[in-house]
Amino acid sequence: MPPPSTTDARIADFAKRIETKGDIASLQQHLKEVIEGDVFKGSHRSGQFLQYIVDQAIAGHFESLKERVIGMELFGRSASYDTGDDAIVRVTASDVRKRLLQHYGRYGATSEYRINLPSGSYIPEITRVPHGELISDGALAHGEMGQLRHDSPGPNLESVPVPAGLGIEDFALPQLEATKPKLLGEYRWLFFGILIVAINLTLWGIVWSRSSPIETPHTSSLPWSALFGSPHAVELITSDPNIAEIQGIAGSQVSVSDYANHNYIPVPNKLTPEQDYFCRTVLRGDNSAGVDAPIVAKVAALAQTFSKSIEVRAARNIQLTDLKSDNSFVFLGSPRSDPWFSLFSDQLDFRFEFDKGSRSEFIRNIHPRPSEQPQYVPTAPGWATGDSYSIIALVKNPDQNGQVLLLAGANAEGTEAAGRFVTDLPRLSTELRKCGFASSGPLRHFEMLLHLNTMAGTPNNIDLVSCHILPDVSSH
Repeated sequence: MPPPSTTDARIADFAKRIETKGDIASLQQHLKEVIEGDVFKGSHRSGQFLQYIVDQAIAGHFESLKERVIGMELFGRSASYDTGDDAIVRVTASDVRKRLLQHYGRYGATSEYRINLPSGSYIPEITRVPHGELISDGALAHGEMGQLRHDSPGPNLESVPVPAGLGIEDFALPQLEATKPKLLGEYRWLFFGILIVAINLTLWGIVWSRSSPIETPHTSSLPWSALFGSPHAVELITSDPNIAEIQGIAGSQVSVSDYANHNYIPVPNKLTPEQDYFCRTVLRGDNSAGVDAPIVAKVAALAQTFSKSIEVRAARNIQLTDLKSDNSFVFLGSPRSDPWFSLFSDQLDFRFEFDKGSRSEFIRNIHPRPSEQPQYVPTAPGWATGDSYSIIALVKNPDQNGQVLLLAGANAEGTEAAGRFVTDLPRLSTELRKCGFASSGPLRHFEMLLHLNTMAGTPNNIDLVSCHILPDVSSH
């Protein structure tokens, strides 16, 4: 008997949340509060969309929660309309996801319900926490990750939290407050003696840790030694899923030149008024892809081993002049979701191209070696089951002294796979040695082609397909 599908699991889970009339009434009241709240007041269409999908789910009409059906029933489209050219359902769903995140960011702590619309689906997910109960850290983390996928907006990545150790005072103060004065009086000399010894041991520990740092295994590995070994800053640039969405609506690519000049809608004169409106609505946001968040966290943790920090910026918030420096950069996303990637494509053997027929990216191998293919075409679009590809590339920033690390996939799962692979230092070092050079040796530029399986938005079985050592950019 085959395992239940992701859709079947979502339907079954939703049904559990509305087993009684009281459950349905409570959910409908919460839905009303969300739609009439500050966040959804700015978009009547998004409110209608959320009302529609929840009502259909409550009624058990899950067959209506498909793109074409929603387009027909909610937006009045004809039965033969082209969902590829008319992206009204996808655009509205994306806006609903963003507004739900904003709503629960404000009121989630006091909300009994949480409505989530997973990427790649129009079946809502409902989480309920009865009043008076606390949500565990694990549950909160699980809930957040459920909303950080693909075209869903990610968290604000401008500041990356750095874990801090607990000092001796975290434990000493409560103990002192709970100790009886009589006991302190009788044993004050013993107490002060122990305190002095503890302080000395703490100070010696600090001095020893600073004078004799313990190197984490593989921290000298490329590409991290090239980035964090430099005295200059390291900037991580997150992707721009909104620009990818606009290109899908417009059916045309946004060049890096247009992107740099803030011309984000490639063919505004060819769009319908409705498409133009949605494109400009999407541009009001400035969000990173959900898969960027865990990559940022892992890179920040690696930076700490070098006593460095990273500056995180969104792709749309940088200028061409920002790249004219000796800083090093990490770019997340393919040219489709981060046009800045194109500035470095001419250094690569594995290059992203967009196929208009399948409306997806693939990777062309311009210098195929024996047993390599001339192109690598994914069989799975985002949030689907199949094969996909991604690249990891360390290249030089042209005309500058800094290095550039590119982590990009043909879909979001591919970018996530590249981030996992490159931050798995033991495996990365092993694979680099197989490529023909020591990971801790002199700086050499390289690129890796990865293959991965995807299932319901998760990358699995990430394998190295090929590794090319790149010539110095000055020789081109």
